[in-house]
Amino acid sequence: MFKGELKLPYILAIRSNHALWLPQDQEVVQQPWQKFERTFSNGTTEVRYRAEVVYGPRRKQYWLLTTDPETLPDNSTSFVMVCAPAVKLGEIGDSYGFRTWIEYGLKQAKDSLGWADFRMTRYEQIEKWWEMVMSAFLMVSLFADAFNEACPLAHGQFAQHPWWNNQSGWKHLLNNLRLIIQPLICFNWLKRWLQVFPIASLEAGFEQLTDQMNLFVCPLVHQFNLQLIFSSQ
Repeated sequence: MFKGELKLPYILAIRSNHALWLPQDQEVVQQPWQKFERTFSNGTTEVRYRAEVVYGPRRKQYWLLTTDPETLPDNSTSFVMVCAPAVKLGEIGDSYGFRTWIEYGLKQAKDSLGWADFRMTRYEQIEKWWEMVMSAFLMVSLFADAFNEACPLAHGQFAQHPWWNNQSGWKHLLNNLRLIIQPLICFNWLKRWLQVFPIASLEAGFEQLTDQMNLFVCPLVHQFNLQLIFSSQ
């Protein structure tokens, strides 16, 4: 279903060779370049340039956004189609800039968490898999330093694990959270065998270990009721 049918506002990048069928008496016109300030998430700004491209009568807005109107460098030039009445002219560049953060999140979900690694054919099951992946992405993101300046992920004894990664970055957070949930995963692998060969000391040891892992909390995660809770169920 097209965005137009859903009546959703959008700012969408399209190919630079995009074209529309126009009557012979209509033409494509590029308006003069205008300067604008691109504001980044850290508050810094940078001068950018925009030019409207009009296909015949102005139906939708098409804009060229670039850092250099003379050379139009590939890595910093975008051709966008705008259908978002609430977005003001001066906000188009910043609004389109959100695409970088959206793609960053999707890249982590696809590459690190296996967005496309489902083995199901029914859409309902695939959708459930996507929900699980995005829930995991949310859990990792909530541990980001920006959200937890007073509660870094490297908690005391946990950071003594030989595989613990003290570097910043999404993948390093994912690595450390995987270490935190390992006891639960490993115990569930062994639990069925403990029903065949009962070893009380092994089961008690895992219970003690998971009790220790339950001490790993973070204020923001606790606030969202996402504290990691281990059980033998």
